[in-house]
Amino acid sequence: MISFLRGALLEKTPGSAIVDVHGVGYELYISVPTFTHLPEPGGDVKLRVHTHVREDAIILFGFLNTQEKTLFEKLISVSGIGPKLAMNVLSGLAITDLVTAIRTSQLDRLVRIPGVGKKTAERLVLELRDKLEGLGGTSGTPAPKATTLQPLDNDVVSALVNLGCQRAAAETAVQKARAAGVGPDFETLFRKALELVR
Repeated sequence: MISFLRGALLEKTPGSAIVDVHGVGYELYISVPTFTHLPEPGGDVKLRVHTHVREDAIILFGFLNTQEKTLFEKLISVSGIGPKLAMNVLSGLAITDLVTAIRTSQLDRLVRIPGVGKKTAERLVLELRDKLEGLGGTSGTPAPKATTLQPLDNDVVSALVNLGCQRAAAETAVQKARAAGVGPDFETLFRKALELVR
């Protein structure tokens, strides 16, 4: 199994990244928080990897740190939660907020995540509430870099569309978040827009 990949970042979107490792390009699905902390294309990157094997494909999921990977693996252990929904969950709430929501049965916060209904939220709480020891602290990752406004807005819209939102609704939510005076970094704008899009 692949534990991690280190190489040059070729491309990144809010849902995926391509890393060049000695001339081989690996495509990995990533969460929005991981996207936020990646360097610009051309920069060096190291991502922890979870390999998902299906009959018809081998799919790689990349994580900025071990904590995010561990939480992902706990999420996919819950009945009814596959890897793509687990990535939606990691994108929908910061790790600390997600762990708190599960431990304290905050179903209202969990159902705001695209793809998570009431029954799924209840399963998350029931199956993971006592299995998150050591998760939810600070991850040691740097603060997100500020980005110029127009590309940032487009990135947030793309991230929302990747989570299953309609493009028009995503664009409206981003505009409303901007009008509300939300700060200049990707993660803050994304989380506010995600609240507004539902």
